[in-house]
Amino acid sequence: MRIARFSIDGNVAFGAIEGDAAPGAEGELVLDIIKGIPFADFELSGTKIPLSKVRLLPPVLPNKVVAVGRNYAEHAAELGNEVPDAPITFFKPSTSVVGPGDPITYPSFSQDLHHEAELAVVIGRMCREVPRERVKDVILGYTCANDVTARDVQQREKQWARAKGFDSSCPLGPWIETDLDPSDLTIQCTVNGVQRQLGRTSEMVRSIEDLIVHITEAMTLLPGDVILTGTPAGVGPLNVGDEVAVTIEGIGTLTNKVIKRG
Repeated sequence: MRIARFSIDGNVAFGAIEGDAAPGAEGELVLDIIKGIPFADFELSGTKIPLSKVRLLPPVLPNKVVAVGRNYAEHAAELGNEVPDAPITFFKPSTSVVGPGDPITYPSFSQDLHHEAELAVVIGRMCREVPRERVKDVILGYTCANDVTARDVQQREKQWARAKGFDSSCPLGPWIETDLDPSDLTIQCTVNGVQRQLGRTSEMVRSIEDLIVHITEAMTLLPGDVILTGTPAGVGPLNVGDEVAVTIEGIGTLTNKVIKRG
């Protein structure tokens, strides 16, 4: 099931998307409004709205985004880094999250903004100290993410909070896919239609199971929290006016435009 969060006439709701989202597919996608929220048992209302009539929002508003650095060996190497002995984790605040079509605001304190296409895991239930065999039970689904990074600030400052946590640095969307095997999916990033990144989730140094076990050893994850699983090689600069798109096989495409702050 594809679950979207949307607004229409000032109201916000979740809906299940019906129809074929593949490029060139015939027919219009529609939303069947969900009664309740997708983090508990829910029913479809039968009230259907064309997707073109709504504004898609970030598919979740996470309490926290836990991101993982250097989880693809080629990406670590392209920035002159070694693969770490243990996962590097950091936070992106809830205020960094934007949705499909929302602008990425170029931060005034940076002159070197980069895209990082990533598979995002959406947590479906409160959990801590999750054993490997139970990891699938705590996952609601998957979505596309862009871990937008002020690369010069990341290299200059010892912590990554400002470099990766500024407002609009975490686009998510366009929806959550709940029925997906994430082990070997194509991840692609284009800027103005030109391919920059192309990789597969099978190239991750540490699997989603590894990451969730590692993260929940330390902290409780809440429904709607998001884990960013790392980016493949090919990261590069973004400029004001660029349109950046992250496409993940089996999910869809997340598109955002870079604008000047102010």
